[in-house]
Amino acid sequence: MKLWLDGGLQDMDTARVSVFDHGLTVGDGIFETVKAVDGRPFALTRHLDRLARSARGLGLPEPDADEVRRACAAVIDANPMPLGRLRITYTGGHGPLGSDRGDQGPTLVVALGASDRRPDATAVVTVPWTRNERGALTGLKTTSYAENVVALARAREHGASEALFANTVGQLCEGTGSNVFVVLDGEIHTPPVASGCLAGITRALAVEWTGARETDLPLDVLERADEVFLTSTLRDVQAVHRVDGRELPGAPGPVTAKAMQVFDERAGDDLDP
Repeated sequence: MKLWLDGGLQDMDTARVSVFDHGLTVGDGIFETVKAVDGRPFALTRHLDRLARSARGLGLPEPDADEVRRACAAVIDANPMPLGRLRITYTGGHGPLGSDRGDQGPTLVVALGASDRRPDATAVVTVPWTRNERGALTGLKTTSYAENVVALARAREHGASEALFANTVGQLCEGTGSNVFVVLDGEIHTPPVASGCLAGITRALAVEWTGARETDLPLDVLERADEVFLTSTLRDVQAVHRVDGRELPGAPGPVTAKAMQVFDERAGDDLDP
């Protein structure tokens, strides 16, 4: 397995990042996960645009998009596989042990791992912790991911693949690595970005392609929604068959099934929508 580190391909077993890298010491970094299908990345332009927005929001120098594209192409070519998780990580680079940044420049890592197609339906749980819709990192895809690790572990303990958060005012927000949609009276709704959720790439495409509405939703909408589904880079559109103790029999329901079909068709027609 080969990955890209600071300018070129390296063997996975010998590639090294400094123990003083700010991404390690204080979580000062951003990342993107891109789906790679048969040697081609999906929606790469949108992912690179968001990577740049995250860098600006965190105060990092904006990544060189052409270099990142070259790195992605090199890694995909060096590691052929039918379905992969392409991870772009960009950190503050070598720095002091405190929060101040160093002056040696950012670190760029691009790596690829094999992935399997997700099941059509999954279970989710809600968690007692909240997303802060007014935080300094709100809307940025940063490597400060520990709260997601904790919440996802809670989900696994309860036989689920995802945990869903409310925000600080009790509105439905997002999952640890996904966006959430609900179907009410045949209409698709998803929390707006103002709720504190990440502006997911798959979320945006699903909204465009299905006509979903961005709506402020209370967390308890999950107790009465006709259907629930998740979107993310590797889930695409995935139905939810259980929320906490509530079963949603027959998932994917008709509206979700249609959304899954539309997404598959549109994504198949254009790998960089």
